[in-house]
Amino acid sequence: MHGDSFVTTPMKAHELTQHFERLFGTYPRIFRAPGRVNLIGEHTDYNEGFVMPAAVAFSTYVAVAPRPDRKLVIRSEEFPGNFEFDLDHLPERRTGAWCDYVLGVASVLQQRGLKFGGASLLVHGEVPIGAGLSSSAAVEVASALALMSMGETQLPLPEVAKLCQKAENNFVGAKVGIMDQFVSCMGKAGHAFLLDCRSLEFRFVPIPTGIRLVVCNTMVKHDLATGAYNTRRAECEEGARLFAKWDPAVRALRDVSVELLDQHFHDLPPTIGKRCSHVVRENQRTLDAARLLTEGDLAQVGALMRESHNSLRDLYEVSCRELDIMVDAAEGLAGFVGGRMTGGGFGGCTVNLVREENAEDFASCVAERYLQKTGITAQVYLCIAEDGAGEFS
Repeated sequence: MHGDSFVTTPMKAHELTQHFERLFGTYPRIFRAPGRVNLIGEHTDYNEGFVMPAAVAFSTYVAVAPRPDRKLVIRSEEFPGNFEFDLDHLPERRTGAWCDYVLGVASVLQQRGLKFGGASLLVHGEVPIGAGLSSSAAVEVASALALMSMGETQLPLPEVAKLCQKAENNFVGAKVGIMDQFVSCMGKAGHAFLLDCRSLEFRFVPIPTGIRLVVCNTMVKHDLATGAYNTRRAECEEGARLFAKWDPAVRALRDVSVELLDQHFHDLPPTIGKRCSHVVRENQRTLDAARLLTEGDLAQVGALMRESHNSLRDLYEVSCRELDIMVDAAEGLAGFVGGRMTGGGFGGCTVNLVREENAEDFASCVAERYLQKTGITAQVYLCIAEDGAGEFS
C-alpha cells in the first residue's frame, strides 16, 4: 500500500457514526488514538531508558454512547464477536478475545475509582495487527478516553497512558513498557518524542521538513516473539543485578554507563553481556539521535539507526531474515537517510527516514527488492508524525 490512503477522512467517521446508529440506535461521540513507530531506542523502555517514537496516522477509533442499563457492550468493525459485560461484575482476568484491551481499561479505570455508566462501544482500527505499530495501545487509549467521557472525571493524558499500560500488564498479561501508550496520548504532529521511561519526562524533537517516515511491513510475524520478549526482560534484570554488585547505584540497565559496561563486560556471562551491551549503547544512541535530529544532521542520525539495527540483530538477537533483508533493501536508494527494524522484533516493520521527493519511488523499489529476495509482497506506508489522542470532531 503506497501513499496516504489509510488516513481516516471525515467520510470514514461519518460511516462509523452510521454503523453505530444502525447497531445501537443512538448517536455516538468518537475518540481516536494513533499507533506509533519507534525511530530509535528499542528494548530500552522496560530497562527504564530512553526511546524516540512518533505517533503516526494509523489510528484506532472508538465510537461510544451511554446506555440506560449497567452493561458494557463492545463491538468492532474488524473483529468478530458481540461482547456484553456487567459493569458491576467485570471479569477479573482476560477472556482471550480482542475485547480484553477494552475490558482491561474499563477494569483499571474502575479500580482507580472512576465512576461511569453503561456504554455501547464500536471499535474501528486501522493499525495493522502484528506489525509492531502498537495496535494494542491505540485501542486502549481510545477506549479509555471513550469510557471517561461517560463519567464525571477526566484524567490528564499522562495518567491515561499509565492506566492503559497497567491494563495491558495486569489484565491482558503482556509486560510492555510505557512507550506505546505514552506516545499515543502525547504525540505531536511533525515531531518525534524523546521519552525518559523512568521519570516520564519528555521533549518533542522536530523532524526536519521534507522528511517522510516510510514504514515497511515485512508481512511476517514469527512465533518466537512473546516468549523471547519475556526472556530478554529476564536477561536484562539479571544483568542489572550483576552490575549492582559493582555499583550499588544501579537499579536498572538505564543506570549503567558505557564506561562501567566496558570495565565489566568480560565479567558477565556471554549472553547477558550481549544483551546489556545493546541496551546501554542503545540508550546513548537515542540521546545522540535526538540531539542530531534537532541540529538537522541527518547523515549521523542515519548512521545511528543502522548501528541500532545491527545491535538488535547481533547482540539482542531479535531480528530475523526478513527484517534484515528489508533493512538492506533500503541501502543506496535515492533519498534514503537511514532505517532499522522497529518494534519488538522477529518480524513486523522497518522504519526509514526518506526525503519527501523520493518517498514514492523509495516505497516501490524497497517492495520490489524485498519481493525478489523473499517472494513476499510487502506493504509500505508513507507516514508523517501525527498528533496524539483526542476526540474526533
